[in-house]
Amino acid sequence: ASVEDGLAKTLGIRLGDELVFVVAGIEKHLRVSSLRKLAWDSMRVNFFVLTPPGVIEDAPASYITSFHLPAAQADAASALVKRFPNLTLIDVQAVVSQLQTVVGQVANAIQFIFLFALLAGAIVLYAALLTAFDERRYELAVMRALGARRRQLEQALRVELAVIGALAGLFAALGALALGTVVSRQVFQLDLDTSLWLPVVAMCGGALFAVVVGWLGFRRLLATPPLLALRNGA
Repeated sequence: ASVEDGLAKTLGIRLGDELVFVVAGIEKHLRVSSLRKLAWDSMRVNFFVLTPPGVIEDAPASYITSFHLPAAQADAASALVKRFPNLTLIDVQAVVSQLQTVVGQVANAIQFIFLFALLAGAIVLYAALLTAFDERRYELAVMRALGARRRQLEQALRVELAVIGALAGLFAALGALALGTVVSRQVFQLDLDTSLWLPVVAMCGGALFAVVVGWLGFRRLLATPPLLALRNGA
């Protein structure tokens, strides 16, 4: 017998395994001789298992086929069912539309998880910057009192903020990818198509966010006279 590759992976079927099918109350023992991959999105008639000739020809059978019906002739399907009541017609277009709707909802849910993780990372970064303002107030005052130029401190702070923001964006993106992958595979049973651009964009966005937000706070610290900052720090 020939088994579809995806089904074989799901059920743990390997070449040489013996499969038992019960057809009309009669057991049929078949050995797996090959595995094959199918393009299910082609909408062609495909089967998970193919048997050799002469195995189930004498068993009751149902026949299946596929055909294209133009939208202008949609009424012909109803007429066909009325004439042959034992026929079962499946509107593949309606099924595909429903699947697209479900997949779209799943994609929106995963995107929400991404945004939530990135937003959480931005909040943590903002809280860390607020804490750094108080910690660096006294340090900047000491450095300025010892002769450090304001321009040197500004450049050092920008580099430091950019590095912190880039690292925060990277960790947030990796966390979002990990969380999205777990949810998509464990909950929705789907493979998540991840993009390597997400960590890069997150790093750039995190660096920009940290520089802009952090600089608004550190600029006030640099504008404060060193003596006043040291007095308040003491």
